[in-house]
Amino acid sequence: MDFKGKRILVYGAGKSGIGAAELLAKLGAEPVIFDQKEGITPEDLIGKISEEYRQNVRAAVGTVDEQLLAALDAAVLSPGVPTDIPEVIRLRESGIPVWGEVELAYRASRGTVLAVTGTNGKTTTTSLLGEIMRAYNPNTFVVGNIGNAYTGVALSTDEDSFVVLEASSFQLETIEKFHARVSAILNITEDHLNRHHTMEEYIRCKELVTLNQDKDDVCVLNYEDEVLRSFGEKCPADVFWFSSRRKVDNGIYLDGDEIWLTRCGMDRVLLKTSELILIGVHNYENVMAAIAMAFSAGVPLETIVSVCRSFKPVEHRIEYVDEKNGVIWYNDSKGTNPDAAIKGIEAMSRPTLLIAGGYDKGSDYREWIRSFGDRVRWLVLEGKTRFDIRDAAVGCGFPEEKIKIVETMHDAMDFCRDNARPGDAVLLSPACASWGEFPNYEVRGEKFKEYVRTEI
Repeated sequence: MDFKGKRILVYGAGKSGIGAAELLAKLGAEPVIFDQKEGITPEDLIGKISEEYRQNVRAAVGTVDEQLLAALDAAVLSPGVPTDIPEVIRLRESGIPVWGEVELAYRASRGTVLAVTGTNGKTTTTSLLGEIMRAYNPNTFVVGNIGNAYTGVALSTDEDSFVVLEASSFQLETIEKFHARVSAILNITEDHLNRHHTMEEYIRCKELVTLNQDKDDVCVLNYEDEVLRSFGEKCPADVFWFSSRRKVDNGIYLDGDEIWLTRCGMDRVLLKTSELILIGVHNYENVMAAIAMAFSAGVPLETIVSVCRSFKPVEHRIEYVDEKNGVIWYNDSKGTNPDAAIKGIEAMSRPTLLIAGGYDKGSDYREWIRSFGDRVRWLVLEGKTRFDIRDAAVGCGFPEEKIKIVETMHDAMDFCRDNARPGDAVLLSPACASWGEFPNYEVRGEKFKEYVRTEI
């Protein structure tokens, strides 16, 4: 699409929406930024736009009136805007193309796209892949759900650029022409059912990362995920398997402490897990996925292995904070669903005081609770889900006398400070989103670290 002169509605005025509106202004379009939040005014929305673009942006609040609706050429949804709400349905029924930020940015950018999705491990894999690609080609942009808006760099790309994208299901459900040269689906477990309603729909959105791929492209899939093993049979791209449990042909796998590559006529050890700073099988899977994607993009193996050896863990993901009075404190604030939180608790080798709870995403906590084994000495619960998790834990046989209900995360940390013993670990791994007490998991994790450093 030639964006010049096109009137495009930008639905949502968060970071993603502002980035989309400013990109459209740069492209010569006529963006209209729109939000339905109560009490917000058009002036509030315009005030969020960089001053140099304000004169090119209009604003609307509440509802899209008929006059504006008739004048629209397209609409761009922020990831947080559900696609099944009445206002979005009305746009579609009026014949207006509805995209997300990723689709808009893709249409405005150039270069080769490498896209990572999955329920867990996206940020670690994307960060590692980004470092590998930058070592190979400094003209690399790491964007998406990792915190950097794709729209913010789209016009800085050229034909030689690499774009490494962390893609959420929210972003993928609104793609149309988006095309990744290499994609990866790391795993699929229950998450975001409050948004997608069914697992079938959530799975469909994840698989959309391959929507426009063909056999000249590559899709990296986890052989140990039953959903993805089945998807591999119908995947439109050339499948590159990875496995942490068995040898796979035409892929990459973990054998003991060795990572092997069997592809393009190769059958060789790349490195040992003892050479990595990252720990845990889930991280070895992330490393294998990043290696597979970089190798498929043409990066020499020497470069790939060198970066893997020096790569450090992502902040807020089983992050060592400090040891105080013989107690180690770990920040796993990014463990925002039960499956991610399972990885957090499985990484613990000490008796653990586990801080959990937060916003309710409609998750089932039972498998996570069953993963505790004898590791969890205290389960400390806060947030809206605290009573649901308590009931699920008791139902799974976890001793109720070892569950502490508190009001805030600060209360939870106070309890852990007072009850942890030398040799214990305190792990913040909530199994829930942060919304409510905190705006995002980053703020939650930073508050946790600040407490450890200043109040113990």
